[in-house]
Amino acid sequence: MTTSGDSLHRAARGSLLNLLGSLVSGITTFVLTIAVTRLSSQSEAGVFFSATSLFLLATSLGQLGTNTGLVYFISGSRARRELRHAKTYMRIAALPVLVAAVLIGLGVFALADPIGNLLSPGEEEQFAGYMRVMAMFVPCAALLNLALAATRGLGTMQATAILDQMAKPLLQLLLVGVALTAIGPGAVSWAWSAAYLPVAVVGWWWWTRLRDRAETQVSDPTFRPQRAFWRFSGPRALAGVTQVAMQRLDIILVGALAGLQAAAVYGAATRFLALGQMVARAVSLSVQPLFGESLARRDFTDAQHLYQAATAWLILVTWPLYLVLIGFGETVLGIFGDGYSVGLTALIVLCSAMLLATACGMVNMVLVMAGKSFWNLTNILVAFTVNLGLDLLLIPSHGVLGAAIGWAAAIVLGNILPLSQVAHWFRLHPFGRGTTHAMGGCLLAFGVVPVGLRMTPLEGTTLFIVSMVVAGILYAVFLGTFRRPLQLAVLINVLRNRRRARRGDDLLTSDAPRGRGYQS
Repeated sequence: MTTSGDSLHRAARGSLLNLLGSLVSGITTFVLTIAVTRLSSQSEAGVFFSATSLFLLATSLGQLGTNTGLVYFISGSRARRELRHAKTYMRIAALPVLVAAVLIGLGVFALADPIGNLLSPGEEEQFAGYMRVMAMFVPCAALLNLALAATRGLGTMQATAILDQMAKPLLQLLLVGVALTAIGPGAVSWAWSAAYLPVAVVGWWWWTRLRDRAETQVSDPTFRPQRAFWRFSGPRALAGVTQVAMQRLDIILVGALAGLQAAAVYGAATRFLALGQMVARAVSLSVQPLFGESLARRDFTDAQHLYQAATAWLILVTWPLYLVLIGFGETVLGIFGDGYSVGLTALIVLCSAMLLATACGMVNMVLVMAGKSFWNLTNILVAFTVNLGLDLLLIPSHGVLGAAIGWAAAIVLGNILPLSQVAHWFRLHPFGRGTTHAMGGCLLAFGVVPVGLRMTPLEGTTLFIVSMVVAGILYAVFLGTFRRPLQLAVLINVLRNRRRARRGDDLLTSDAPRGRGYQS
């Protein structure tokens, strides 16, 4: 098998596992959002969405860029047959991250009242209570993020898929459901946050088990990668928190500048985008260590093959969602209850931006895995500046639509800039035959067909159901007809031969690297 073929098969296996995890996570998160909007008032839902967004922003800040740094350096060690240093990389990352997490948690706990006064007008006390509870679990989130990043660096997607994408959201849904039905909205913060504790413990155990099975760890006093590690991870720290800020700060600003009811509407509407982002993250996480290996070998042919195939898969699973939301947003928003359909225009603006972003593939990850973390940071800061400026300008007068315009502008800018850079400097781009086929098929089935059916007497829910049935049949025919240029044969082959896969080629789906010195 060629190098490109080997990497593509491994990416397919990791993508399938992560897609399953993303499906579980997406559905669970969506059901959780419905439960919160249906079982609490809009103001209470706004507090929940704003508080959880602030928690995720705080945990991202505390990662210090190590989530990408660990993948980059440990996957590079695999390519160089130096996995004996994996523990050293974790030791370099873990102490600063855990110290930062504790300090951030203490800071949020101590400043809960001022934060509530600033970000939650009218519900200051409830918001402050939420933040005090969530602050206690910031170290748990930090531990979980460290462990999962390191396991991805070792080459397995199982820990991330099972723990982060399945176990944690399912446990959160269960605990929040019990809290809402048996206790009340005031207990939701405990229920949602407590899920991090058991998952973090299991995640750390999983990492240490995989590490020791991969290769005997050594303590080499001459091996001092601290400077290189933090030179790479440092820019990623600011870039990572800025990326999360672009996804979460809007909800916080909408609550502070336009009211908690508007924050509830915006938070519910953007849950749909989270479904697509989870799928994108699943594919990205699968190919990230493979990009690290290919680029460490300076194998740009393999990297290009991976980039284009992964982008085609990404379009196939996300464009249908975004096109359906553009065409039937009002019908879908009705799931959350009365008063949420006012977010329709904002939803259309954001979904349109996501169509362009998805067509660029995981371009930011490509740039980072090529070692250009400073370029990535610069791009993100430019996009965030535009996002924040438009938010502050437009949210007071246009509410959720103003927030959507700001985020959409940042999404477009945050993809076009790195796309031009990887194309110019590394001659990498996502626009292959499979990518163009994927775009055309999605537009035909989920864009043209629904528009055509609107010319019939069908209306409302009936129109939506018929459109989905016809589009689904046409899409299935399209996938079968163009399965070769879309590289779907690789995915099908993986499903058929999963149990018979050679142990040495099953790195991404095996529970751990097998034996000492194991390499892909």
